[in-house]
Amino acid sequence: MRVFTSLLALCALALGNQTMAAEKPAFDARLSGYDYPHPVHTLKLDSQRQTLEMAYMDVRPDQPNGDTVLLLHGKNFSGAYWQTTIERLTEEGYRVVVPDQIGFGKSSKPEHFQYSFQTLADHTRTLLDTLEVDSATVVGHSMGGMLATRFTLMFPERSDALVLVNPIGLEDWRQDVPWQSVDAWYQGELKKKPEDIKAYMTKAYFDGQWKEEYAPLLTIQQGWLRGPDYPRIAWNSALHYDMIFNQPVVYEFPDVKAPTLLIIGNRDRTALGRNRAPEEKQKELGRYDRLGDKAAEAIPDAKLVELEGIGHVPQYEAYDDYIEALTDFLAAQR
Repeated sequence: MRVFTSLLALCALALGNQTMAAEKPAFDARLSGYDYPHPVHTLKLDSQRQTLEMAYMDVRPDQPNGDTVLLLHGKNFSGAYWQTTIERLTEEGYRVVVPDQIGFGKSSKPEHFQYSFQTLADHTRTLLDTLEVDSATVVGHSMGGMLATRFTLMFPERSDALVLVNPIGLEDWRQDVPWQSVDAWYQGELKKKPEDIKAYMTKAYFDGQWKEEYAPLLTIQQGWLRGPDYPRIAWNSALHYDMIFNQPVVYEFPDVKAPTLLIIGNRDRTALGRNRAPEEKQKELGRYDRLGDKAAEAIPDAKLVELEGIGHVPQYEAYDDYIEALTDFLAAQR
């Protein structure tokens, strides 16, 4: 019944967003007109001499088990893509908190902001304080894995456990990829077209194997490209890239104290700036079939679940295997 319910939720999300994609929507910076699967609230944050709004979902179960799970999205995603994960976890009794970080999703897109994983982690701590959540299992996907690691390192007392789902940052790209300025990142973002979003995801996330059920992942990014605020979106994206590239967490993996699960689709080939690396290095970057093992060795007592033949987004490609690994790990921590 749980699998059937989750499949229905995934199909509903896909159908709704595929319909939206067929209509080629255009979104403003705060995603007006794009529906999330649960009510969205906002938290005002005074940060860097400005007042910002952090959007989030706080989904409570009918029969709570007393534990909370914090879901942290990746760079090219928002809290909405966690829908099927939210549904299953609330069925299991978990309260689920799902923020859109500043600069992402339905949250503020500041014109000027010094992004750091420490700042985003502190914003997330403030959200948990506001919601009176003492501690949570921290689950991060893609860039959210880097943030989840930083949060766990900064606030170990608030981190019951750590789950990394195909996190980026399992290697230090600076060793092989030449540095570029924020302005260069920005110019690259301004040149993007809607079809470029699909081409990138196909190559990096799914190792060249695109399926139409992945189409909902395109809706927000392509909608922003068509929208009135894209220059601001592009500038924030450039700042995000600069943060991700220059603030590795991989060297601090041995300092993680929380019980840790790595869920790794080993067909993933995501690597920031691969196209700027020397040709002989490009094929060696983003090798998740190797990186998962290295991360599991570096993080004390980490458990690794490898998903054979799966790419960057196991929540879409291999939901049943992904959710089984996640819920089994959560149950073992109780």
